[in-house]
Amino acid sequence: MASAAAASAPGFAALGVREEIVEALRDQGIISPFPIQELTLPLALAGSDLIGQARTGTGKTLAFGIPLVQTVTSRAEGATGRPQALVVVPTRELCVQVAADIGRAGAHRDLRVLSVYGGRAYEPQLADLRSGVDIVVGTPGRLLDLARQNALALTAVRMLVLDEADEMLDLGFLPDVERILAQIPDIRQTLLFSATMPGPVVALARRFMRRAVHVTAERPDEGRTVPDIQQHVFRAHALDKIEVLARILQADGRGLAIVFVRTRRTADKVVDDLARRGFATAAVHGDIGQGQREQALRAFRTGKIDVLVATDVAARGIDIGGVTHVVNYQCPEDENVYLHRIGRTGRAGGSGVAVTFVDWDDMPRWALVNRALGLSFDTPVETYSTSPHLFEDLEIPADALGVLPHASRTRAGLAAEKVEDLGETGRGGRRRQRRASDQSDAASAEPPADRPPGSR
Repeated sequence: MASAAAASAPGFAALGVREEIVEALRDQGIISPFPIQELTLPLALAGSDLIGQARTGTGKTLAFGIPLVQTVTSRAEGATGRPQALVVVPTRELCVQVAADIGRAGAHRDLRVLSVYGGRAYEPQLADLRSGVDIVVGTPGRLLDLARQNALALTAVRMLVLDEADEMLDLGFLPDVERILAQIPDIRQTLLFSATMPGPVVALARRFMRRAVHVTAERPDEGRTVPDIQQHVFRAHALDKIEVLARILQADGRGLAIVFVRTRRTADKVVDDLARRGFATAAVHGDIGQGQREQALRAFRTGKIDVLVATDVAARGIDIGGVTHVVNYQCPEDENVYLHRIGRTGRAGGSGVAVTFVDWDDMPRWALVNRALGLSFDTPVETYSTSPHLFEDLEIPADALGVLPHASRTRAGLAAEKVEDLGETGRGGRRRQRRASDQSDAASAEPPADRPPGSR
């Protein structure tokens, strides 16, 4: 029945979405629903528990955000200020983005949406909770901490969303999620969204959901990677990688780019090397404070910088439009990491380019990734910064060198974006103030720079 609805629905209104929400979406240029939204909205708006399965970047946020905005009561309708809906997400960046998307969808309903996550001071979040909220979006650690302080009451929650459930499993958050679920009334609607459905996530759904409908937006013959992403895999020498990268970043039509690395030290080195070559860039990893992280992401989102260098955990949940290129500067650990990385481009129906560097020592690891995903890159072609096929495959101008021409250095740079004082509870001199639950937030989960990946 869900498939028939998807086939016949011409727009959001035909799916049962209220007119003021349709108008709010139209204000953002969102007119037609994506497949996951077409399939899930009629079910979710009817009050069913459901499991929505779709790859990253396919519109899952509005698939649950619209039902939340439509179902909760506004202040004008008598809302008491106690949270009526709760969205649990695995990372800080995803928390901010989901809250913003929900807020925009509910712009004409005067709803109070609050994001809570570790790394920020408690006092503003406590003040917002005291003044009243309708929808809370949060990471597991901070949600539990606020609940333990009796600052966050979950007894009025009647809609629950678990977003990116497989990532919460990967990051070890499922026990925290279960503790949160134990504090929410049994009579509620639960929506679970996940790109994959590993056993522990299935078990969680069976325990806490009522006759959930499982909806997938993919055809059985579709692969696990997004079809509109051009994938390239090159066997690159470690000493030449930065030269290759500098040329890729000069490809015709290149917009925003994310460069993935495995360690914090490598992230800082790549940023320094690119900055010396004239690129507007910044790093996002676990050794920088939350204020600096948000500064970098704001600068990236607004185009003040156009190259973001990130470790895997720090980049989870980043959903920024206009990312045309993803470069795996260091080979991903496994196929799931590969999917999460390249999923930062080709989002919401767009196209993108994903380039992976495989060093000689990485060949066994890449062989496993290639086989697991059924890719066609069994033997990555040996590639140097002067290789003709590099320029041809990625549409790089023939005269591009390892330094960005001065005429192309038009970005304002990271310094043009101010660092917001968040009263951080995280790193550096504030480490003593950090609560145990903040350590469960994703940014602190990556390996330190002096410890090799996989040694945890």
